Amino acid sequence: MRTALTIAGSDSSGGAGIQADIKTMIANGVYAMSAITALTAQNTTGVTGIMEVTPEFLEEQLDNIFTDIRPDAVKIGMVSSGSLIRAIAGKLTQYQAENIVVDPVMVATSGAKLISDEAVQALKEYLLPMAAVLTPNVPEAEVLAGIPVKSEGDMETAAKIISETYHCAVLLKGGHQLNDANDLLFRDGTAKWFRGKRIDNPNTHGTGCTLSSAIASNLAKGFALEESVERAKDYISGALGAMLDLGKGSGPMDHGFDLKGKYMEQAEGGE
Repeated sequence: MRTALTIAGSDSSGGAGIQADIKTMIANGVYAMSAITALTAQNTTGVTGIMEVTPEFLEEQLDNIFTDIRPDAVKIGMVSSGSLIRAIAGKLTQYQAENIVVDPVMVATSGAKLISDEAVQALKEYLLPMAAVLTPNVPEAEVLAGIPVKSEGDMETAAKIISETYHCAVLLKGGHQLNDANDLLFRDGTAKWFRGKRIDNPNTHGTGCTLSSAIASNLAKGFALEESVERAKDYISGALGAMLDLGKGSGPMDHGFDLKGKYMEQAEGGE
């Protein structure tokens, strides 16, 4: 069995972060491991508390993972401090990690800033150049490219700038504000659009985490990048299309929509 590692924060409500990543990796056929950057107290309505781990403890987690069960791919999610980012970069370099997928979580789709300027700078300097592919949303692409992104043409320009700056592939996610479910992959000077269908489901908590983890899972299994993106988008569509409805806010997707078998059966008369 191929293996994948997620480096991200814990979501106590299970819809995003480490929990979403592990569910996604299992559903996409790889063995999932995790190095936790922070604990959060959150649910579908918001985050009420964050407790970061120390850089030394994060390094210890990574040492234990790489010296025992080596990951075939690594997904990196939200890391909110420069010291943790430098710790991750140091260990991934030390162990020559492969198939690194970075979801550069910096700005929410609402435009709200999620990490400090110091962490953004560390991300740009240490982690982004290590990536096989970055998966920014539109506001994050505006920060990384330094230009406003208001159209398809802007998306192509921004993705080109980011790809050439950090020497990696870029999957720029269209999102709900711009271009809906259409994402742009830019690599080696070439742009390719992945057209998706808009699924009318307000429960989208964790879609970014899930997409990047699904891409990492498919890279771990040996699929080429374009096919990994295609498969990941199909998986997201299925998870959203299952129309799971939990919680009082923007709820989670059904990561296990495609899992079948006797261990998935409900009790007689169960919900």
